[in-house]
Amino acid sequence: MDAAFALEVLDKAPYVTVSFTRPDGSPYGVPLSLARTDENTFYFHCAMEGEKLDCIAANPMVALSAVTKCAPTVGPKDGSFTLQYKSAMAVGKAELVEDRTEKIEALRAISQRFLPHHMDAFDDAIARSLGRTAVVKITLTAPPTGKRKQYDKQGEEMKYGRME
Repeated sequence: MDAAFALEVLDKAPYVTVSFTRPDGSPYGVPLSLARTDENTFYFHCAMEGEKLDCIAANPMVALSAVTKCAPTVGPKDGSFTLQYKSAMAVGKAELVEDRTEKIEALRAISQRFLPHHMDAFDDAIARSLGRTAVVKITLTAPPTGKRKQYDKQGEEMKYGRME
């Protein structure tokens, strides 16, 4: 599936697993609440210190993966046990946001995505916690890719980018 499909999956997934490389070279993956602000830019927030930031300092390259619409099913035509899903993967470079204005706008995007009905409390939350909150920007280094397995109403698998 194309990049637009993959971005839609990344936008709709409640969590996106971000995979880092620890300073010792071992992998570290964690589901995070990301918000996207344009075709190439994602943000997440975290504590001012910890494993994610240690990983970024050692190696800023990260991988993102997400799955939505995941449902076990029996293939309508052949009775096979299978899974319908939509998935996306991307690779990017992570960096700590230092600019105060960008940090606030990133937190606004995250809050708008996950708590849109509570934005009236955003300014107070920023006043209380901006100084103790880190924000990480992930800039994609290539277009994201997507995959899916889905059946149409006639029980035919929708292959090769065919949409509903």
